[in-house]
This record gives sequence, structure tokens and C-alpha cells, in this order.
Amino acid sequence: MQIFLNDDVHDVAPGTLAAALESLGFSGRKIATAVNGRFVAAAARPSTSLSDGDRVEVVVPMQGG
Repeated sequence: MQIFLNDDVHDVAPGTLAAALESLGFSGRKIATAVNGRFVAAAARPSTSLSDGDRVEVVVPMQGG
């Protein structure tokens, strides 16, 4: 199925947000996520199902000054 990750199209296996993030190389990283404009806490990612065409936003915190 296809999802939009930060406005880029990606093919992922049907499943959860956590599984999609792992397959896209985000496992073990501190990130913030949203699906279709709604914030998804880290604890909720394994139970958040994705559907074809969902829009996923991933923000990676950066340090700096």
C-alpha cells in the first residue's frame, strides 16, 4: 500500500504505524509522529493502523542554537 511520508510517496506493507516506521528506517530514533494531521504518541504507534493513502508526518528533533 502507499502512504505519504512528509509528502513523499512510500510503499509499505499493510499494518501499523510502528511497523511502517521500522521498515522506513526510523526504529530506535526519537521522533514525533502524526497521521492525517493527528498527533500519535510513541506508545500508540503499535496500535495505530495505517490505510492506503494515509499522510504520515515524522519530525526528528534537532539540537542547535
